[in-house]
Amino acid sequence: MPSMELTDEQVLADTRRWIEQAVIGLNLCPFARSVYVKNQVRIVVSRARHLDAFLDELDLELDLLENTPAEQIDTTLLVHPTLFPVFEVFNDFMNVVDDVVAEHELEGVIQVAHFHPDFVFEGETESDMSHFTNRAPYPTLHLLREDSVERAVASEGGDAEAIVERNIRTLRELGPQGWADLLGKG
Repeated sequence: MPSMELTDEQVLADTRRWIEQAVIGLNLCPFARSVYVKNQVRIVVSRARHLDAFLDELDLELDLLENTPAEQIDTTLLVHPTLFPVFEVFNDFMNVVDDVVAEHELEGVIQVAHFHPDFVFEGETESDMSHFTNRAPYPTLHLLREDSVERAVASEGGDAEAIVERNIRTLRELGPQGWADLLGKG
C-alpha cells in the first residue's frame, strides 16, 4: 500500500504493533512497558505538508510535555508517514530538532530519539541488525523526559551501554526474518 494512502488509523496501528511487539516485546526500551500500560505514551500522527508545519507541531508537543505532569503524558511519539522518505534527510533534520529543544530551553529536560524504517548507524554494514534498534514503521521523533530515562537506566543497573549491547545482541539473534515475522510482515 503506498504511504500516501495510509490512514491515521493504520499509522497508529502499525506504530502500536511496533511498540508492543518490538520495543516492549523484545525489551528494547526498559521503561516502555510501564508507561505504555498506564496510557502515558502519546502518539501523534503528523500530516504536515512541509518542514515548517512539522516544526510547529514539534513546538506544540514540547510545550505539552513541559506543561503536563509525567503521570498524564510521560513521552510522545511524533510520527510522520510521508514527510521524510529518505533516512539521511531525516537524520540531518535532527540538528534542527536539537536546536528547537534548545530554543525551548529544554536541554537536559527533554531528549529526542529518532527512528526511521531505513535507519542506519554510521560505521555499521548495511545489513547489520543493529540498525533495527532504531527502525520503526515510519519516521518518528520520540520525545523523552530525561528524568524518566535516568530512572529506567538506573532500574536496569545503571549501565546504558549494556542496554544497547543487549539490544544489538537480541536483534542479531532474531535476524531479518524474525524481525519481519515479529511485525507481521514475514
